[in-house]
Amino acid sequence: MFRALASRLAASSSQVLRQTAVSKVKPLTFAPIRSFSHAVEESDEEFVKRYVAFFNQPDIDGWDIRRGLMNLAHDDCVPDPEIIIAALKAIRRVNDYALAIRFLETTEFKTGGSHDKIWPYIVQEITPTLKELGIETPAQLGYDKPELALESVYDM
Repeated sequence: MFRALASRLAASSSQVLRQTAVSKVKPLTFAPIRSFSHAVEESDEEFVKRYVAFFNQPDIDGWDIRRGLMNLAHDDCVPDPEIIIAALKAIRRVNDYALAIRFLETTEFKTGGSHDKIWPYIVQEITPTLKELGIETPAQLGYDKPELALESVYDM
């Protein structure tokens, strides 16, 4: 009996609340909205300079580096070796080795179908910086092969 009474009171109070909430809401007007882009196209050189300047900030911290790397990962391009070098130096300044490896893995993944052409060029360009900073590539660490990979049954 009490359960039925409580459910009726709850239903009637929710109806009252809905009616008062609806009466306070103003109707939306639909005016034509124009979504023209005002963004200026930047050249490749400006793009590289912008990211290099971002990563070369002397007071950059780990959070800002991660934000810059995420913005770079969301762009539909493989970063230039200059950007990679600036990012690796910034990562080394905050002493985050794991982030450096993840960034290199992301860059390698972004090369996509042209992996055989683009990735060796990038590694060739950034190798002196990698040696200077003491960072190894994911392939040198063995991350290019699965850890618990079994021999294929077709190769036995």
